[in-house]
Amino acid sequence: MHKNDHHNLATPARLKQLEHRVGHLHLKQRLGIETARRARIFGQGLTFLNIENWATMQSLIRSSLRLTLLYKRAQANVLEITITHNTLPIYNLPEALNGFRVLHLSDPHLDIAPGMPQALIERIKRVDYDLCVITGDYRAKTYGDHSAAMAGVQQVRPHIKSPVYSILGNHDTIMMTPGLEEMGIQLLMNEHAAIEHNGATLWLAGIDDPHYFRADNIEKACNAIPVEAPSILLSHTPEIYKQAAYADFDIMLCGHTHGGQICLPGGKPLYCNVTCPHSYCSGQWKYHHMVGYTSRGCGSSVVDARLNCPPEITIHHLCNTSSR
Repeated sequence: MHKNDHHNLATPARLKQLEHRVGHLHLKQRLGIETARRARIFGQGLTFLNIENWATMQSLIRSSLRLTLLYKRAQANVLEITITHNTLPIYNLPEALNGFRVLHLSDPHLDIAPGMPQALIERIKRVDYDLCVITGDYRAKTYGDHSAAMAGVQQVRPHIKSPVYSILGNHDTIMMTPGLEEMGIQLLMNEHAAIEHNGATLWLAGIDDPHYFRADNIEKACNAIPVEAPSILLSHTPEIYKQAAYADFDIMLCGHTHGGQICLPGGKPLYCNVTCPHSYCSGQWKYHHMVGYTSRGCGSSVVDARLNCPPEITIHHLCNTSSR
């Protein structure tokens, strides 16, 4: 047995642990959809078509890139991860949190390209931060064995400074939760955490995937967060931006879109696999008082190729603002 195969096993003990953690209905919903083969391409989630599971689409993308003689360049681009620095204003942020740094990783898909874990490690080594958050999608496929992705996490995790908080994406199985937490990655499954820094508190909430599994529960995630406290929501996708803003979050960090991954010159995406405005699919955006950031992701999905859309890790610098 592979040393990571135990992460794939839905043992009674692990199932009981997860049921106690997330609740019977949440676990039943998640596992039911994960095993519903007919829903892999059609019939589940916010979008009608799940191209991640459509083999024909993967072949079409690869063939198109080969015809344009861009495939090798696009493959090389996958490992050219950029470091983005971004400022996030929060209304009446306590002075003790002014300048607080959040390392934001998203969509690593660690098993899609052999060099991905090492490329990510090299970028992480170059930055400093106070907190790391990961907004889901550890593996390449949306179903089946996930031991290769878990092995990639085991390779990367020692190079990430604690604390580390994460959520699951639409490519992730809930059975990854115990293994990730054993590595020191705290999953937020419609839950919240209080981050203490210099005597001040930053509230961090995370929801389960709203895109494919529809397992998100913002009310449960934020019900104990003080109304006036600075708060950040982790969501795999930007699609629930309205609900997040009306729940009074100051910041929303997400991913899923890969910024389009394969874009026209200038970074205009051909497709983002979301049901929200394209202006919310990459970089910083704002809805009412809430500021959001959608990561282009540090990995690639469907195919190991990127054009005019470099992968990224992001350092968010929190700053105080007196106006909303």
